[in-house]
Amino acid sequence: MFFVNGILTFMVFFPVFYVLLQNEKWFGKVFKLKRVWAKFLINNVGIRHRIIRDCKLDPNKAYVICPNHGSYLDIILTYISIPVYFHFMGKAELKKVPFFNKFFDKMNILVDRSSIIGSHKAFVRAAQDIDKGISIAIFPEATIPECAPVLGRLKNGAFKLAIEKQVPIVPVVFLDNWRLLPDGHLKCTGGCPGITRVYIHDPIETKGLTENDLNALKKQYEQILTATLKEYGSIHADEDCRRHEVTKA
Repeated sequence: MFFVNGILTFMVFFPVFYVLLQNEKWFGKVFKLKRVWAKFLINNVGIRHRIIRDCKLDPNKAYVICPNHGSYLDIILTYISIPVYFHFMGKAELKKVPFFNKFFDKMNILVDRSSIIGSHKAFVRAAQDIDKGISIAIFPEATIPECAPVLGRLKNGAFKLAIEKQVPIVPVVFLDNWRLLPDGHLKCTGGCPGITRVYIHDPIETKGLTENDLNALKKQYEQILTATLKEYGSIHADEDCRRHEVTKA
């Protein structure tokens, strides 16, 4: 139901998206329209969002926005939860998705993680966007891990970008998306209605940090998200080891 509704509602909005994507000056309008579409999409399938804690981000500053990744709902909820203008970094496979790929041709950033050159080009483009004052949204786990909602192995890219450009990282925790629209063999059920909670943490400053601090920054981010997932009952205290067990398999 969720995916059918997503396709149908997107087709309604697509002609306007297509026109606005022709001019970079209109990308701000595209972003606002995406937020409208995202709210329309989840409301249609009986999903309501509740922001438990909303850190007020400065619209005049650039951030690296880093949500956890446990569901296809995460992209939709990032647009709904984060009001400051941002560009998404997504996997190269999205370019194969009809209509939706137009956003990555024009506005967002595709990452080909199988190619060193492709990954570098995406990193350079993201850095250029930050120089323009545009925030970048990245899932540090890169993909939906089998152990979700326990965090998967974190990639370096988001943290390296934040340190290099000396901009804050914003940890965002989606507490229920993995349950409402699970990945894997369960996603064929189409998900279920319910309330999805979002916790937006204060930005982690990176001013003065160097690449030598990258691992410590990753650890700090991981600890913040894991503590929040535990506090609100998404994971239990004895689930810490699941991430390591899965990544070693």
